[in-house]
Amino acid sequence: LTAHMQTVGKLMKVFVTRRIPQEGMKILSAGGVCEVSLWDSDEPVPRADLLKGVQGAHGLLCLLSDRIDAEVLGAAGPNLKVISTLSAGFDHLALDEIKKRGIRVGYTPDVLTDATAELTVALLLATARRLPEGLEEVKNGGWSSWKPLWLCGYGLSGSTVGVIGLGRIGVAIARRLMPFGVNRLLYSGRTAKAYAAEVNGEFVPLDTLLSESDFIVVSCSLTPETQELCDKAFFSKMKNTAVFVNSSRGAVVNQEDLYEALNNGQIAAAGLDVTTPEPLPINHPLLTLKNCVVLPHIGSATHSTRGIMGALSAQNLVAGLQGTDMPNELTF
Repeated sequence: LTAHMQTVGKLMKVFVTRRIPQEGMKILSAGGVCEVSLWDSDEPVPRADLLKGVQGAHGLLCLLSDRIDAEVLGAAGPNLKVISTLSAGFDHLALDEIKKRGIRVGYTPDVLTDATAELTVALLLATARRLPEGLEEVKNGGWSSWKPLWLCGYGLSGSTVGVIGLGRIGVAIARRLMPFGVNRLLYSGRTAKAYAAEVNGEFVPLDTLLSESDFIVVSCSLTPETQELCDKAFFSKMKNTAVFVNSSRGAVVNQEDLYEALNNGQIAAAGLDVTTPEPLPINHPLLTLKNCVVLPHIGSATHSTRGIMGALSAQNLVAGLQGTDMPNELTF
């Protein structure tokens, strides 16, 4: 018993803000490195419980729904040496505050690229070809016969696709869209990318992308520069036959402006895997529109991807606690 007490004294306290895939929990409970305190729910940890849970923690494993700011870091106290997030995005982390305190950060890019790119293509096709509308018509008796002009949408063959943010996920989306017979692939962002050559990507100013694209896919990260990038002015430069798709972060879009653009025919349709807030209230105006397809942020949601993300987030955390190299450390 005394020996057991001594090891417990050496264990480092870890707070996990949600139930995560078993693959991750197994790694945390093995190896006698950490003592896990878990918010044992599938729902987000309330702010007060987060502030209480992190007290004295050496490590924090969080999700993109947890805002990790100065208040949380202060509540955690000086023991905190590593934050591991179960996500590729890190806009929920106050990096300046984290850096000030010398805390290391782990994240899970790359492993969710393929799943997120697949879902984005599925969303683009579902939106452009009006799948949810079609399903609804079948169920509500609106389907009377084959009709030449009914439920016509837009196809990728011969089209121009514009990708805003040709990063890991952006280029993975482009790679999957090209075999559909896309004619031109335009992209905009901070810098031209050498790897854009593999999808014949043309680096163009945003205004050019907006006015020439038939499909616009947003896959940039959320930063002060991209916050509400897609606003009234943005949508007014798009073709009125264009389809807009966002699988990055909800706050990149001004949703009131998107509603107006969709409602008054300024653009043809929109597919969103991300909104602000999440979940979107069920009485939100966007949900009244036939030409808006909204998914509940399921970009990376395949069984295998979530399992790998869970394991990677745990490995990052343990490495941070032990002061060794993380599989995926964020440099900032």
